[in-house]
Amino acid sequence: MQQNISFLINMKVLRCILLLVLLLNARVMFSTSVVNQKDSIRISLLTCAPGDEVYSLFGHTAIRYQDPQQKLDIVFNYGMFSFKTPHFLWRFIKGETDYELGVNSYQDFASEYIYLERGVNEQILNLTSDEKNKLFQLLQENYRPQNRVYRYNYFFDNCATRPRDIIEESINGKIHYQNQISSKSFRDIVHEYTANYPWTRFGIDLCLGSQADLPITLRQEMFAPLYLQRSFESAVIKTNNNYSKKLILSTQNIIPEREDGIAGKVAGVTPWQASLILFILVTSITIYGLKKRKSMWGVDLILFLSAGIIGCILTFLANFSEHPTVSPNYLLFVFHPFHIIALPFTIYKSIKQQKCLYHILNSVVLTLFILLWALIPQRFDLAVLPLALSLLIRSASNYILAYNHNK
Repeated sequence: MQQNISFLINMKVLRCILLLVLLLNARVMFSTSVVNQKDSIRISLLTCAPGDEVYSLFGHTAIRYQDPQQKLDIVFNYGMFSFKTPHFLWRFIKGETDYELGVNSYQDFASEYIYLERGVNEQILNLTSDEKNKLFQLLQENYRPQNRVYRYNYFFDNCATRPRDIIEESINGKIHYQNQISSKSFRDIVHEYTANYPWTRFGIDLCLGSQADLPITLRQEMFAPLYLQRSFESAVIKTNNNYSKKLILSTQNIIPEREDGIAGKVAGVTPWQASLILFILVTSITIYGLKKRKSMWGVDLILFLSAGIIGCILTFLANFSEHPTVSPNYLLFVFHPFHIIALPFTIYKSIKQQKCLYHILNSVVLTLFILLWALIPQRFDLAVLPLALSLLIRSASNYILAYNHNK
């Protein structure tokens, strides 16, 4: 009897031990499953090559989120906008363009860039499970209807700076970037991306003021997607317990770029060539007018009206728009609204071949601008020089004609 009781007790103890072992194994297996599920999540930075359109010349940045367990592969894109937005052009000129965060499937995202033949590089972020979770939550919070729209700023708040900022916010520690010192300016980087588009480069150069020529920091360089990619590649995460690790696990090209890379050079007359041709024509007509003692006021009408219209745009940008680095703009000494305001008066004086104070003042201002070209703290497109000379020649010739007429 005692042996039976002892046997039963031993069996119960053995069962308890076996049950405990099974529970422990189940817990370990469950924990491992959770860890593996979290580790299977992959978040990466996508950097897209520049395109042909003006708004795509600088490339693009997006964040890719992959969760195989949930069969989820989506892209968070801070570069969504629509030309159909009411008063889009007017708001763009004022610097009040609103962009928004969009979410679409990776398949749709990739299909678009494959069709456009724009290469895409993927940088896998070296994040912990908690950091991945936090980043995903932040992206979801950003995607709420009340949060997804933001005021776009092409140097300081755009489709590249937003992903960088939200990734930095999700890190348990701080991202340290290499080579903190930069020798570039915003204009330098703009010139890199618009090298094959001379008219676009010329137009942007007209609008950017002297602040665009100031040295910028490495962080400010990251407004350009390719510069952000380069900075991420060498960046290091330093956690709160002084542990260091690389920000990027690996980099791969997931969509090949077209063979010619960035779009091929646009054929046709460049701004420099066009302005030089204009200068030669204006000079030839002016010499003819001086010989024949004719004012050739029709040339003045076209030339000063055009310069005045450009001046109105530059004045508006410098004084009333929210665009960065557009003021002060020393090109306002060449192109300004006074050309239009004074136009009826100057044309009348030209026809009558009478001395005009406006032409005297304009000649002095343009002469000083040309002589001090190299000393002015703003870089100008070389095409501006023939244009300034054309205006100077017309003002000077009007004064010479009036002087000779009144002798």
